[in-house]
Order: sequence, then C-alpha cells, then structure tokens
Amino acid sequence: MRDPEKTPEPFTSKDIDPEKLAFVVQKHSATALHYDFRLEVDGAMPSWAIPKGPSLDNKVKRLAMQTEDHPLDYRHFEGVIPAGEYGGGPVMIWDEGYYIAEVEVAKGVREQIKGKEKGNEIMRQGIEKGEVKFFLYGKKLQGSFALVKTRGFPPGKAGKNAWLLIKHADQAVREGYDAKDYNFSAVSERSLEEIKEKG
Repeated sequence: MRDPEKTPEPFTSKDIDPEKLAFVVQKHSATALHYDFRLEVDGAMPSWAIPKGPSLDNKVKRLAMQTEDHPLDYRHFEGVIPAGEYGGGPVMIWDEGYYIAEVEVAKGVREQIKGKEKGNEIMRQGIEKGEVKFFLYGKKLQGSFALVKTRGFPPGKAGKNAWLLIKHADQAVREGYDAKDYNFSAVSERSLEEIKEKG
C-alpha cells in the first residue's frame, strides 16, 4: 500500500535464517497506536495489529486484528513512515527473536515442533484453521502463546479478521504485565518519541 520510492521500509524477503522462524513486534503510531505482531511463515510474515499490545499475563486476552502479510525483511525496520503514506508515523522494533511452533498433545500439554520445515507446515495449517500455538524466545516476550480466531466479534466486516492473542500459563507469566510500560526499542533502546524526532 506504500510507494517504495517514498518510504525507507524494506520490501524484500531475502534475509532468511535456515534454522529458525523469526518473529517481531513493531510498535506503530499511525492513525491509532498499536503493536504489529508478525510471525515468519513460509518466507513471509503474517501480521496482526494488537491495539493494547501483547501481555505476559495469562489472565489477559488481547484483540489481534489480522492484516496483510509483510515481507520477511520488514522485521528489521525501525524508523518513520513518511506523512501522506499509508500508516504514516514512527515504527519501533518493540521486541524481536525467534519462535517454535507447538501442538497440543493433551489438554494443556504442548509439544514443540522441531525443524523449520515442519514448523512452517504446522503454522500454515493452523492459520488456515484459525488457531496456532507457539513458544516465543524474545527479548521481552517469552513462553507459550496462542492466536485464536474469534467467531463474529467484533460484529461487522472487521470481525472476520479478529483473533485473540492468549498467553498460556507457564514459567514466563508475569501478572499485570502491560506493553505500554516498556516504551523502548529492543534494538536501539530508543522511545517511540525519540524515533519520531530523529528518524
């Protein structure tokens, strides 16, 4: 939706780790502040916009609106999308790392899927079915999560893209964790305001 001649964002997917599936969370101040949660699957990054950001509190469920897939190299982008372009505003790499797909082998018991090829397959099938489970190894986010597609909420056309990001109970749970309390980049340690000011 943006012109590559007018924005510094990457538009390619050349940077592929042969062994690990990447994830990134980009804090983005556009029309409304939100957190773009992106998971590498089959050489692209399916994406969900989370208005309140991810949480490590397993009692909290976050609305996550599925958006367009992004190129894999986009996970390295931190900077400012120019005014006038779609989504214009500062973007922070709020968290980054890699993840491992999971499957539930018994109620509440999950098994990690080793190997990138198999992980891609599990994630692709899960997104098609509307439920994926994964273990994050990030700088801020750790532990087991699920993305689950909702049925008819919120009402209307937007509801078909609505998912919930859910933290599973494990050793990484942190009660009361709120993304807004951690307004610094995982790569530059800059705040969103500093990124907006300095680009």
